[in-house]
Amino acid sequence: MAADRRHERQERLIGLLDAEGLDGLLVTARPNIRYLTGFSGSAALVAVTRADCLLVTDFRYDEQARAEAGAVARVEVERTSVWDRFFKELANLGPLTAIGYESHALTVKEGERLAQAAPGRPWRWNPTAELVERLRVRKDSEEIAAIHAAAALAAEALRRTLPQVRIGQTEREIAGTLEAELRRLGSEDHPFPTIVASGPRSALPHARSSARRVAAGEWLLLDFGAVVDGYCADITRTVVVGARATEPQRVLYELVRAAQHRAREGVRAGMPAREADALARDLIEAEGFGDVFGHSLGHGLGLEVHEAPRVARTNADPLPLDAVITIEPGIYLAGQGGVRIEDDVQLSDAGPVLLSDGATDLLELV
Repeated sequence: MAADRRHERQERLIGLLDAEGLDGLLVTARPNIRYLTGFSGSAALVAVTRADCLLVTDFRYDEQARAEAGAVARVEVERTSVWDRFFKELANLGPLTAIGYESHALTVKEGERLAQAAPGRPWRWNPTAELVERLRVRKDSEEIAAIHAAAALAAEALRRTLPQVRIGQTEREIAGTLEAELRRLGSEDHPFPTIVASGPRSALPHARSSARRVAAGEWLLLDFGAVVDGYCADITRTVVVGARATEPQRVLYELVRAAQHRAREGVRAGMPAREADALARDLIEAEGFGDVFGHSLGHGLGLEVHEAPRVARTNADPLPLDAVITIEPGIYLAGQGGVRIEDDVQLSDAGPVLLSDGATDLLELV
């Protein structure tokens, strides 16, 4: 990603700091560090001020930090205490008094370090509420392209996996096949543990893939993702294995599919999140299944697989322009099985743009 884009992000953050009356921000959340500097390692402290952007890391990441972040941050590498080096360099960034920190990301131990660093310094540490996350909600063209690429990769991995599914395989075996295909196609990581749930276990919205063996005529729910350039895709498909779908299965599936299509085609930037949720929920409730659609319609997607905005019936906030969200209604019948269908959508100024393949016709693996 071009350095000027990261500089622009830092400038936008400084605008938020000014509005909060802060001289700078200590950034410790790894996704936020990557967003602002490009550094993708697991250990770093970043300070953004009007004068500079400082990144302190340890010896393991010397070359990586300079390569990824050197164009947009002053990189300092420490062999012993990264925190001691950070405080030393922070003192050289000019007059700073009110410095924010990410209260949602800082550990108690790290908070103690801030308190202990104050003697003799004018620093006053102030908790902040997800300032960088506010910037991350709206995706630029490069971020959109990365999510689109991740979704295309995930769809191709599923296309390669389904013909390999056999009756009698365990959920974990199927998950392993899918994850191997994701890696072969170039996914940098699995953004969350792949969910493969069969039969009655498909009624568990966040089931863990288990040793259960798949039987003929059952639902097989696959919830998985891919990562490209740090950005996540999140897709769910539900299929019938080893037999043609029964009429009750078809009716249930088509209800979820209709609700999902209505939401992914009707959602708009500026719409209150709870109204977007209602696009799918109203159809499901009208058919008497409202009580078994117990989660929100979706969530934001980006450097993290779950980020703002929340597309929930409890959220009255408007959906931001150019946010990327999941649309994933589901119906879960305890002891019988469940259906969830999930795609990824950009909220552009021209309307919703489908970033995943939208291939939601019922598949029967016979």
